[in-house]
Amino acid sequence: MPASNSNLKQIYVVTSNKGKLKELTALLGIKLRVADIDLPEIQSISVEEVAIDKAMRAYAEVGKTVLVEDTGLYIDFFNGFPGALIKWVYNAIGNDGICGMMKNAKTKKAYAETCVCIYDGLKLKVFTSKLSGIIVDSPRGNKDFGWGPIFQPNGYKETFGEMDRKVKNTISMRAEALAKLKKYILSN
Repeated sequence: MPASNSNLKQIYVVTSNKGKLKELTALLGIKLRVADIDLPEIQSISVEEVAIDKAMRAYAEVGKTVLVEDTGLYIDFFNGFPGALIKWVYNAIGNDGICGMMKNAKTKKAYAETCVCIYDGLKLKVFTSKLSGIIVDSPRGNKDFGWGPIFQPNGYKETFGEMDRKVKNTISMRAEALAKLKKYILSN
């Protein structure tokens, strides 16, 4: 017999990002337990490597089942950089700086990738999803956090920053990765 959403409530989400927590709550449809712990991140452009390492460390600190999510922005013009390091690039130069660095770029192609890991001390499950798009010439919109105002998904005329939350939450890489996680939890 499938488990209920109560299984999701026993998981501690490891994040201090209020925007991310709000989105995770909306996508999973439940109020989440939060483990607001400051864990150092390994230096890698791979969101999967970062998320797996963080899940292992989070479990060691929390001692309960943890959910860790990491999302990166991979820009073709920079050979995939910054990837999982986007948080640091965004904090250093912001969206205007990223757009400025791409002013003369031959390609604006990029993709966003999310990796969600759940770890209970014995079993690690990893769920990923990618969404292709472009980096726009200048930030647009204030409905999203972080680099959302500069990422425009393929097939859309709006950036995440301009997009209605309901639309974003049906197409985003985070939504797809979390849907895979939820399906796994409800069937195990």
